[in-house]
Amino acid sequence: MSGPSSPPSPGRSAPFPPGRSHVPSPGQPSTAPPGRPSPPRQAPGWSSSPPGLLNGRPPGLPGWFEPLLTRVTQTSAEDFTLLQPPDTGGRPSAVLVLLGEQNPGEPDVLVLQRAATMRNHAGQPAFPGGAADPGDRDPADTALREANEEVGLDPASATVLALLPKLWIPVSSFVVTPVLAWWHAPHPVHAQDPAEVAHVARLPVAELVDPRNRIRVRHPRSGYVGPAFQVRGMLVWGFTAGVIAKLLELAGWNRPWNPTRVLDLPDVAPVPAEDGSPDDVIS
Repeated sequence: MSGPSSPPSPGRSAPFPPGRSHVPSPGQPSTAPPGRPSPPRQAPGWSSSPPGLLNGRPPGLPGWFEPLLTRVTQTSAEDFTLLQPPDTGGRPSAVLVLLGEQNPGEPDVLVLQRAATMRNHAGQPAFPGGAADPGDRDPADTALREANEEVGLDPASATVLALLPKLWIPVSSFVVTPVLAWWHAPHPVHAQDPAEVAHVARLPVAELVDPRNRIRVRHPRSGYVGPAFQVRGMLVWGFTAGVIAKLLELAGWNRPWNPTRVLDLPDVAPVPAEDGSPDDVIS
């Protein structure tokens, strides 16, 4: 553990580092690397998809989704990160933030853990997700397709509720849309390709907000300091932890914790992603 560092200011997360079911229809401020992202790039199949509710509040939605669902529709990218996405361009991608419950009133979130043999961020937890394909209609399509390919999620088991603001990862020029969904019909999921995904887990919110499981991490190269969670043998940090931390705050689930607990991450050189996974390029 390193010494104390100043906690993030209230209401603002540290910057990120350099379904719809198929029912009817992330310290120190980081700076962008020299130069701008690649020229404007629109996902071929994506229509305009502004943040906000997609399916309203479907019947049976657990009560714990409020006030989260109302508040996420009032957020902007600035609430999640200091890094602003370009007005145009960037590589469109999406991640699935899938909330469900195994016991009534006990929400959890689905994450996967990368295989230890992967070239990029081996062993790092992440949301299911990746880059848009030409056939994807919108970010929800992308997130559900990727979750199906990575962990075998049945897209019909998840009801997409809202699109969060687009978040920019400048080192890769990814523009990531987190897709908030309710897992209304949970079923067993597992890694579809062990060479890419080592483990799939449902992390209980009660464990994520436990003060004993919350720390901050410092990246040795960028100096990035941001939220992290030590849960069930996983160290969740970077983009994924930044989104989770903000959602816990919006939902009113946070408990007081000690932000002076800072862990230095190993010095691992970032490698540009080639497989379309946003977290692969967090540095």
